[in-house]
Amino acid sequence: MTTTEGDGATGSGGTAHDGGTVPDDGGTTRDRGIRLVAVLLALTVVSGLIDAVSYLGLGHVFTANMTGNVVVLGFAAAGAPGFSVPHTVTSLVCFLLGAVTGGRVAARFGSGPRRTWARLTLAAEAVLVGASAAVAFAWPHGAPTRYALIALTAFAMGLRNATVRKLGVPDLTTTVLTMTLTGLASDSRLGDASGHRSPRRTAAVVAMLAGAALGAWLVVHHDLAPPLLVAALASGVLALVASGRE
Repeated sequence: MTTTEGDGATGSGGTAHDGGTVPDDGGTTRDRGIRLVAVLLALTVVSGLIDAVSYLGLGHVFTANMTGNVVVLGFAAAGAPGFSVPHTVTSLVCFLLGAVTGGRVAARFGSGPRRTWARLTLAAEAVLVGASAAVAFAWPHGAPTRYALIALTAFAMGLRNATVRKLGVPDLTTTVLTMTLTGLASDSRLGDASGHRSPRRTAAVVAMLAGAALGAWLVVHHDLAPPLLVAALASGVLALVASGRE
């Protein structure tokens, strides 16, 4: 396994995370499926979809990228046009509640196989995003719909982020790229020339860009429900096929 940046070295039994080790499935038949690196790259595409929906369709608020959301809250608090304090606070609070839930799930299932834990979280994300798609199809307009979509998607992203953080796969947070881009540049030939994990980092950037572009196109041409449905289906498929191996 790979040593996680900033954490202790891993042994053969799993990946290090905060205060412990997440066991893999030991290469057994239960571990068959798509490796976590590919799964997290696919989830990065989903994040691009989700933030395209929230920023373009829900009043300039992020529900996956909380770094951007804190900045947006500052804009809204200063009275900048086009930004909403209630929308942004709703997103932040629901994201944090989702992260708390993700922490509780980690405490309950983190000592078991990563495959089971990852699949459970992805299934919950699929249900939450699917519910947001259903709301968007049934009631496409109105303030209650907007708050419901913000709350459901932000909670789902908080749940997922807490899980991804505990899984500890380097350079694949699935929702933010600042440190990924920093590492890509600093380890390039113009930096220290190590090229450390450059393909993975490049893939993460491309995945986010692709998800955002697809999400924006769907929002502009087909409203909010279709990209949410695509995101829910993607999470659901990943829940069925994810393995526990990096």
